[in-house]
Amino acid sequence: MLAMDQGVVEEWLSEFKTLPDSAVSTYAASLKDKGALVPALYKVIRENYSDLLEPVCHQLFEFYRSGEPQLQRFTLQFLPELLWSLLSVSAARDPHTSGCIEALLLGIYNLEIVDKDGQSKVLSFTVPSLSKPSVYHEPSAIGSMALTEGALANHGLSRVVYSGPHLQRETFTAQNRFEVLTFLLLCYNAALSYMTSTSLQSLCQLSSRVCICGYPRQQMRRYKGISTRMTVTSEFLVQLITGIHYALCNGEVELGSKALDDVLYRAQLELFPEALLVGNAIKSSLHGAALKSNNKEGARSIQVEITPTSSRISRNAVTSLSIRGHRWKRHGETRTLGSVIGTYADKEELLFYA
Repeated sequence: MLAMDQGVVEEWLSEFKTLPDSAVSTYAASLKDKGALVPALYKVIRENYSDLLEPVCHQLFEFYRSGEPQLQRFTLQFLPELLWSLLSVSAARDPHTSGCIEALLLGIYNLEIVDKDGQSKVLSFTVPSLSKPSVYHEPSAIGSMALTEGALANHGLSRVVYSGPHLQRETFTAQNRFEVLTFLLLCYNAALSYMTSTSLQSLCQLSSRVCICGYPRQQMRRYKGISTRMTVTSEFLVQLITGIHYALCNGEVELGSKALDDVLYRAQLELFPEALLVGNAIKSSLHGAALKSNNKEGARSIQVEITPTSSRISRNAVTSLSIRGHRWKRHGETRTLGSVIGTYADKEELLFYA
């Protein structure tokens, strides 16, 4: 590390210690103006034997424990690099160099699994119903499946998935390592819109390295780092894919595409159905899409392709208001509104919507 970078880090370590509580918010907002700080911190994290690594990890944990959202996001931006440092050291069987990184990651995990009162959190996720439109689909394009989902929705049936409560962890073991790391990636993905381009690049590099190390694709990617295979789980890969999807749509097209291919490559080798399903779905949705590689400073978003609805509206479309109170006569027989709708629906000549 250069002396200039070391000086920047040392100054950053000293100024927060003397900061009064009333000035924490102002200090957090000023961190984005310190252009040389973030690259210098990345260099410290990448050098496992740096003397500054332990105080840096301690200060990043103090940032996260402060509860200030901007300071927490500042710490989270280094999460992919911290995960790679931990996994690479573990693969090299040299755990003594990663003690402070383990403590930082476990500290963040233990803070996130409890609420302000110290009670275990239980996260809930409602699975969206196919009968209700979203930015990803339209029920009318699904066909008979939409009717089935609609019937379930009318009865108030909805599927809710719960995560937690999670157990507190004091150390990493082979059994709990990826449980903790997957949860940390979930926290990172919840703040993706605040992550810098450098952080997204680090996430893509983490995804590729974890998935190809020790496999023939490592030679194709010309990665000359460690060549030991790393154990992964399907849930961990799904969280990686979530972050890669965001990176793809926000300027990291080349790195994101390689990372997605590498994760799918590993998922195929491991026969992970969840990772294959999510990864291939994202790859299909982005096929032929005009991803902008220069969209790094603009609005952050997820790019999706929406099917236009106007082309499916019949020229003879009739609303419920326009036919309310009217009756049609055919062959001298008065026909009610219900029978008319039924007849036209069979012939697919009437689009009825409220």
